[in-house]
Amino acid sequence: MTSQPIAAPAPAVSSPSRQVLPAEERYAAELTFLAAQDAGPRPPGWLLTPRAAVTFICGSDGVALELPEDARGGDLPDRLAVAPKFISERALVERCVVTLAGERGLMLVGEPGTAKSMLSELLAAAVCGTSALTVQGTAGTTEDAFRYGWNYAMLLAQGPTREALVDSPVLTAMRTGKAARLEEITRCLPEVQDALVSLLSDRRLSVPELAGTEDGLVAAVPGFTVIATANLRDRGVSEMSAALKRRFNFETVQPISDAEAEVALVRRQATAAVERSGASFGVADRVLRVLVTVFRELREGRSAEGWDVERPGTVMSTAEAVQVAASLGVSAAYLPDGDVLDLVPGHLLGVVRKDDPADRTRLLGYWDGPVRRRAEDGDAVWRRLWDLREDLR
Repeated sequence: MTSQPIAAPAPAVSSPSRQVLPAEERYAAELTFLAAQDAGPRPPGWLLTPRAAVTFICGSDGVALELPEDARGGDLPDRLAVAPKFISERALVERCVVTLAGERGLMLVGEPGTAKSMLSELLAAAVCGTSALTVQGTAGTTEDAFRYGWNYAMLLAQGPTREALVDSPVLTAMRTGKAARLEEITRCLPEVQDALVSLLSDRRLSVPELAGTEDGLVAAVPGFTVIATANLRDRGVSEMSAALKRRFNFETVQPISDAEAEVALVRRQATAAVERSGASFGVADRVLRVLVTVFRELREGRSAEGWDVERPGTVMSTAEAVQVAASLGVSAAYLPDGDVLDLVPGHLLGVVRKDDPADRTRLLGYWDGPVRRRAEDGDAVWRRLWDLREDLR
């Protein structure tokens, strides 16, 4: 029998060991540079000065910062321009940093997809060098996530001891003077949320099982603080008590107001997502601009020309726009037949159908309004979208 030739295996595509690095690792060089560049006063336990923390998040406006002479000579560059990582008013970030410097809890609220979690991660990285002390709030989250648990094998073998105690991320932050992150706090049951009240007020946590020992009472180390997030649309899930609300300073994170900044952000994050899949981002700017325009106008209920647009019930967030742009980029890389612009209506339909089936009708209304008018004005891109109206049925 004649042996059949064996096809050579495709070359392996090199990939990082992790899909997404935490902010403190992704921007480690900038954090180290800023810690050396600004030698001003720091709150206890802080990695950066408050001024440097704001610069880390908002960027240095294209200006290259310089290391002082006494900090030069190591592996750090003498000059570095810090890129912006969060698109918002600088005053919002400054208020957040001031809140944390005063060791008061910070609550970031806003519509889904406004990068509250990203801002929380960046703040934690700038304040204490780690964003890992995180609790993800769900309906199944228990008080142990905010307080402590037990290694039950050790508990049964030797009784309640410090070695058998399992610290929660919040308790670890208290012991080490770092920032604890609480994501989607309103998804936790009210009695679970209220476990935070005494922690934020007294800055102490009792461990009754270890009463009478030095481990029976844990006092927060200077620098301990809490950064929480909550979606405005989820207020009805588990409303926070008035007592808990008083322990936080609330800051509302708004959608990006500048269209060009939103296009740039969508391009940057979609490019990173596609590159993680092993391909290059090949979506034309004209497609990205149309995509972001549709999201913005459906989100705001008004077109750039001032025409009224019926807003869908689902949130047309920047985060969703990034996901659609990334999907277009993957399609362009791996299924390159045709124009990716032709895929936009289908992806938009997938977004608006998430919450309310009636949103498809609202999307059709948008097509019969701004899309049709722009097509009639002769814009080739919008004319092509108008021709694809049947894809929405």
